[in-house]
Amino acid sequence: MTQFWICATCAVEHAGRPDVCAICDDERQYLPVDGQRWTTLDELAAEGYRTAMRELERGLHAITTIPEAGIGQTSKLLTTPAGSLLWDPVGFVDDDIVQRVLALGDVRAVVASHPHMFGVQVEWSRRLGGVPVLVAEADARWVARPDPVIETWADDVEIMPGVTLTQPGGHFPGSAVVHWAGGAEGRGVLLTGDTIFPNPDRRSVSFMRSFPNRIPLSGAVVRRVARHVDAFAFDRLYGNFDNAISTDAKAVVRRSADRHADWTDGVFDHLT
Repeated sequence: MTQFWICATCAVEHAGRPDVCAICDDERQYLPVDGQRWTTLDELAAEGYRTAMRELERGLHAITTIPEAGIGQTSKLLTTPAGSLLWDPVGFVDDDIVQRVLALGDVRAVVASHPHMFGVQVEWSRRLGGVPVLVAEADARWVARPDPVIETWADDVEIMPGVTLTQPGGHFPGSAVVHWAGGAEGRGVLLTGDTIFPNPDRRSVSFMRSFPNRIPLSGAVVRRVARHVDAFAFDRLYGNFDNAISTDAKAVVRRSADRHADWTDGVFDHLT
């Protein structure tokens, strides 16, 4: 197996070991106070890392690592009669999870919503049979483990019938979401990573350039992102952690975008 390195902070794979992980050294992420640390799959396995999978709804499963690897995202495995999509791949993979994923159908593609969610995407692809890893053309410069399985994309891509990859941008220029027409019993689902982030109140969503460093997007950009996804029919929305808007998600996105824009535009300054 080809040796590669994993940033311990974001769990993104690297072909080599630079002084720092460029993804973490960017203003949207952070380097830990004790400095850059690197690990490998073998080291993580020796430390007891494992994977878990659970059903979220019919045709959609969540994949996590125990303990959390890097940022600790929850991957989504979307399954259809035409094949599966692995979304926001986690930063650890083992033979057990590969077998469980393939038992639900052939994987058509591995896709991350944005560079923070790359995880060990190339390694997932190799273990799943060399399936394409789709990376937004606008964010391709962040790939730290180049490989022939990586294919760039832009605009909209129909990965399978009823499953569309689309690019509203915002958090990163290439930030993407997936529309699944058959989700939520046919009412439609969006998988949004943190392009559109379901909040703890479960009644609103957030739009940020940086979540850990609290850098907001402008009102104009947020309205653009909301208009982009408004073209799709959806009732439910899943973020990239254990967070979701279970119903009426389209209206929640609209209201949240308007609220964000009003705050950034000064409409509510009298309340501060």
